Amino acid sequence: MACIGVGGKGEDDIKHFSSGSNVNIAFLCDVDDRRAANSVKKFPDAKYYKDWRELLDKEHKNFDAVSVSTPDHTHAVAAYSAMSLGKPVYVQKPLTHDVYEARMLTKAAKRFQVVSQMGNQGASGDGVRQLQEWYDAGIIGDVHTVYCWTNRPVWPQGIPRPTDSVPIPNELDWNLWLGTAPDRNYFDNLVPFNWRGWWDYGTGALGDMGCHIVQPAFGVLDLKYITSVQASVGSVYVGEFKRGYFPDSCPPSSHVIMKFPKTAKTQGPVEVHWMDGGIQPERPEELGPNETFGDGGNGTYFIGTKGKMMCGTYGANPQLLPISRTKEVTIPQTYNRVPGAESGHYTQFVEAAIAGYGKIPLSSDFELAGPLTEALLMSNLAIRGFDIRKSKVSGPGFDYPARYVELLWDNDNMKVTNVDDVNQFIKRDYREGFGITM
Repeated sequence: MACIGVGGKGEDDIKHFSSGSNVNIAFLCDVDDRRAANSVKKFPDAKYYKDWRELLDKEHKNFDAVSVSTPDHTHAVAAYSAMSLGKPVYVQKPLTHDVYEARMLTKAAKRFQVVSQMGNQGASGDGVRQLQEWYDAGIIGDVHTVYCWTNRPVWPQGIPRPTDSVPIPNELDWNLWLGTAPDRNYFDNLVPFNWRGWWDYGTGALGDMGCHIVQPAFGVLDLKYITSVQASVGSVYVGEFKRGYFPDSCPPSSHVIMKFPKTAKTQGPVEVHWMDGGIQPERPEELGPNETFGDGGNGTYFIGTKGKMMCGTYGANPQLLPISRTKEVTIPQTYNRVPGAESGHYTQFVEAAIAGYGKIPLSSDFELAGPLTEALLMSNLAIRGFDIRKSKVSGPGFDYPARYVELLWDNDNMKVTNVDDVNQFIKRDYREGFGITM
């Protein structure tokens, strides 16, 4: 394997890949020598690069598969470049930074006939399969509404971009780190973690946790592409009774409603609610006052015509409601489990890559991960649409109504039909030297 992004989550990915006997970590690539240090020390025989473009260009004949664990804004270009070389790719969540990129990677997996997997490991967990079995057996009837929530962000959001000029660490190649993003100033505490809250690089709480928490709804209900999405966002107060509008930064909290058409597993359309920044849905009346909703900070909650069910992050700890029903209901196991707990998601990818395209089903190949990622990135369009509309209202912050903005989505043409302001965010203009034609 060649691993692009080998610090933090990338280091953890390498740990899972290298735990099996079928993987040799042959190449390491990172723009920050500080972040790469542990992986370089652990794999001294692996050749080290700083520029993923150089790695793929010079060494593509010398590796079989690629792992991409960079910040969000580099996922698509690195993954697509590897796929175009015929390489299986494992890409961390969210699959891409922009809606267009998600659609293109979904198509590319078929076009280049390559094995693919997104790094939302809960998709391979037992919990999601248990939820699927309960739903398929009709235990909770027809689901029409799903609530998903997270305690993220746990990094700064809803703030102005710092303008101070600070020294760039010697170990960090700032030009390579920026990659596809606009050429802008470096500032303290952007790397290695807080980039998640800046639209240039990250995708906010939705991008960080949505692929884990919304995936059970996709898996259980066979959801694909949305028809519309609406959002309301929290505001930051700057000065007395003034609301701040900071277009570079994701908001501190949001509530999004994604609307999906009827599927083969539902009797009608489905609404999926996303809440972050401390917002949670109303507790189910079937849940005891001292019982944990989801896993506390995060969760997925299904409302059906005959009952309800919920789970925590990654689809873990699935429960029927009231919780006492979980042990009372016994049904046959109809979905094969993926052995190996969290590492099973990685092992599944490796085995599929060795077997060849189409030989082994995957839990989160791009045919599944692409539409999921698109829904989350469409939700971010609604969030940005709310902020844009808010910014155009003059006067004190309380003068504008806190109303929802609903975006209507033309799926075939990949265009919002009623709020043109947000279409600029569907596909970014890549910085010179880092763009590719998909």
